[in-house]
Amino acid sequence: MSTFIEIMNNYLEHSFVRYAIIVGLLIAICSSLIGVTLVLKRFSFIGDGLSHVAFGAMAIGTVLNLADNMLLTLPITIISAVVLLKSGQNAKIKGDAAIAMLSVSALAFGYLLLNIFSASSNVSGDVCTTLFGSTSILTLTERDVIICIILSVLIISSFIFLYHSIFDVTFDEDFAKAVGTKTDLYNLIIAIIIAVIIVLGMRLVGALLISALIIFPALSAMSIYKTFLSVIICSLVVSFIGALIGLIFSIYVGTPVGATIVGADAIIFAGFSITGKVLGK
Repeated sequence: MSTFIEIMNNYLEHSFVRYAIIVGLLIAICSSLIGVTLVLKRFSFIGDGLSHVAFGAMAIGTVLNLADNMLLTLPITIISAVVLLKSGQNAKIKGDAAIAMLSVSALAFGYLLLNIFSASSNVSGDVCTTLFGSTSILTLTERDVIICIILSVLIISSFIFLYHSIFDVTFDEDFAKAVGTKTDLYNLIIAIIIAVIIVLGMRLVGALLISALIIFPALSAMSIYKTFLSVIICSLVVSFIGALIGLIFSIYVGTPVGATIVGADAIIFAGFSITGKVLGK
């Protein structure tokens, strides 16, 4: 145990390790907050669809040689999030079908662009690291950390300030609209929050694994708790612990960051699920 503490202390002396832990924990916290809403609105896989859209947008940015892909990726992902949430109310194209269509189209389009206009000699490697996460989380600059902190504070503050409205829109949107709640506005805010989390989280766990950060903590909390607030709080704690364990294990052992965090979240979910059944929840 003392050896482990000494090794971690040595790692924490490096700024890039501290940056990775700070950003990873912030992304996990933000993901857990919006995850409960998405699960209850039956949009659990919107993270998958939007992450693929972000991948396609990132490919366009790469082809255009943009200095910061986020300038293009974020607005495209936000627009797609709004479209997906709107499509969930469309009787002709259900939400899951819209997510599937947008997801595979964006993924294919992005991969084609990177192959046709490749600026790298290892396209397959670049695509793989983007889809499953990469060591880029360990190459964050101070500017990246500051941007992440600012966006995270905005997301958390927005959620706290709009808590009651988000609660209404989550559980009964028709009733909320009938009593005068601006449901379209709050759905737009939810869409923006989702898009920001997806774009931030892609660098941590990759495009294919980001939805796990959104879904697992929420489902873990729902296995035991039943009220909205208790589920939110428990989800936040679970996400924080899972990310911390995953990051420390990844740094200590050298495993892929994204896969390790998702693995930790999956194990925690299994524990909560068993506990819930034992308690009769």
